[in-house]
Amino acid sequence: MSRPKPLSGFPELAPDARIVEQFVLDRLRETFELHGFGSIETRAVEPLDRLAKQGEIDKEVYAVQRVAAEPGTRADLGLHFDLTVPFARYVLENAGQLAFPFRRYQIQKVWRGERPQEGRYREFTQADIDIVDAGTLAAHHDVELPLVTLGALERLHTDLGVPPVLMRVNNRKLAQGFYLGLDIADPPAVLRQVDKLDKIGPDRVTALLTDEVGVSAAQAASVVRMAQISTADESFVDHVRALGVDHPQLDEGLELLAGVVRAAREHVPGRLVADLKIARGLDYYTGTVYETELVGFEGWGSISSGGRYDSLATDGRTSYPGVGLSIGVTRLLAPLLGRGFLRASRSVPTAVLVAVESEESRWDAMAVAEQLRARGIACEVAPKADRFGKQIRYADRRGIPFVWFGGAEGEVKDIRSGDQVPAVAASWAPPAEDLRPQVHSAG
Repeated sequence: MSRPKPLSGFPELAPDARIVEQFVLDRLRETFELHGFGSIETRAVEPLDRLAKQGEIDKEVYAVQRVAAEPGTRADLGLHFDLTVPFARYVLENAGQLAFPFRRYQIQKVWRGERPQEGRYREFTQADIDIVDAGTLAAHHDVELPLVTLGALERLHTDLGVPPVLMRVNNRKLAQGFYLGLDIADPPAVLRQVDKLDKIGPDRVTALLTDEVGVSAAQAASVVRMAQISTADESFVDHVRALGVDHPQLDEGLELLAGVVRAAREHVPGRLVADLKIARGLDYYTGTVYETELVGFEGWGSISSGGRYDSLATDGRTSYPGVGLSIGVTRLLAPLLGRGFLRASRSVPTAVLVAVESEESRWDAMAVAEQLRARGIACEVAPKADRFGKQIRYADRRGIPFVWFGGAEGEVKDIRSGDQVPAVAASWAPPAEDLRPQVHSAG
């Protein structure tokens, strides 16, 4: 059998990289739970017609079909491309059992059939938090969600050395109100073109607005001027007002966005700015929208994004508006791991290798290992009763820092320094920094 070729866009992690990922996920979980978010898990597939309603993403959905399906039959299920659409369905199905406002976090794989490149994959892990309520959702949750997300990302920065982030925030009511104030008939079409501003530049966006959307040159110029406003404080309000456009929805959007910026300056200074070109490509967003980049690695794109959605979950009688943010765990980690910015101190959880003097004494070695494990010390027993030198080399190849010789009252060797001391399995413990693998940054 020939050696299989890797599939582009489907990253697989080696044990040391997986240790780093687990460190990240643990800190995200801890932060989310500190803020009262409970964990759920949803199925991997959703009806294709539901997935296809959420904007331009429908071209990237993976359809699911049985291999043995009859010729000509059509798949009606697709792998979810994010965790918000399945969460909205979950809320509708379980509304009678949920306590609102419902706060959930969810860490799962998602799939998108886009062109693979650094920071963009076809299969990747996301970590989402959302708050959903029945009927109405208070505006203060639009402020709370970015603070929780930035707090989680800041912990990755301080604990693991992940680069700091900058979150860029806008409000779709602000944008829509501005377009309506300009008498533009199709605000969503304008929004889709503005979303391309970073990729293609203002001149090209202006051309698309006039040629494809059909707005006037003056309208297009105002749209692009507004989209280029970005401030770290509430001064963006004055910049927008200076453009001379009035509309009640614009007033509401300005007030909501100012509240987010004001809170962020107080609680996470330097980590959030108002950026009026942020649009988010998915159609279900209706209010505040967020995108987050690694400082110094902006070319990798957004590693955390989301926004408010008021109509995604509705049964026709009751709507369940929500606001959520997603952290692209794979998008964040894969480039950092690939470039060596993050690494684990060892590739296995094992802190101690218990040496085996002879196969007849293997059960004695296993008894020592059980005493160590009972006190939370990860260990394994040598696979062969080789010469001790070979067993030490085995531990070295595995990255195991300590080797135990003898019975419950034996000796333990730090193979890095060569120090070997008497030890009792019922009381000995490695230094705290060696008990479990640690994660270090290259910087």
